[in-house]
Amino acid sequence: MLRMLQAHGLDAGPTQRPLLAGAIAGVSAAIPAFAVLAGFQSLDAPARAIGTSAVATGLVYAVLMLFGGILYGWLFQRAANDMRGGWLFGMAFGFVLWMLGPIPLLQWLPDQPILHGYPAAGLLLAQLLWGLAMGVVFPAIHRHLHVSLENRPSSAFQSTGPEAVAQTQMLRPLPPSGHPPH
Repeated sequence: MLRMLQAHGLDAGPTQRPLLAGAIAGVSAAIPAFAVLAGFQSLDAPARAIGTSAVATGLVYAVLMLFGGILYGWLFQRAANDMRGGWLFGMAFGFVLWMLGPIPLLQWLPDQPILHGYPAAGLLLAQLLWGLAMGVVFPAIHRHLHVSLENRPSSAFQSTGPEAVAQTQMLRPLPPSGHPPH
């Protein structure tokens, strides 16, 4: 395993976009998590604590999950493309975000815990569901964003530089093999 990582590396190449894929996957994975948050009324208590609406709290949650997706793409990079283990990476990452974010902010820092009972359990389940969806959706989104030399737009081709060597459209046909060139 170590030899494979040394040979191929986990760093994303120049044609891969793990941060953009993470941002898109993070926001799209927040959609099913909203259903859990709404079902357990997990957004109501923080909204009351800061004096705003549950919709505004939901928007803050979506922005935080966008940044969580960017962090996921930055942290796992090429490893996040694993179709078989992505769900496990995602759930573990969702759990870690739950431990590092809501627990200190909503439970330890205020004088009294803001979330308790069903809303607190709903936040945990929402983060686990977000992580699961993130791990499942990320490889598909990343595959669509990956640019290769074959699927680049034709206007991106250059006639000079190192990219010109790899462009098959720029190659001249070879003369027939039986006749010497003039």
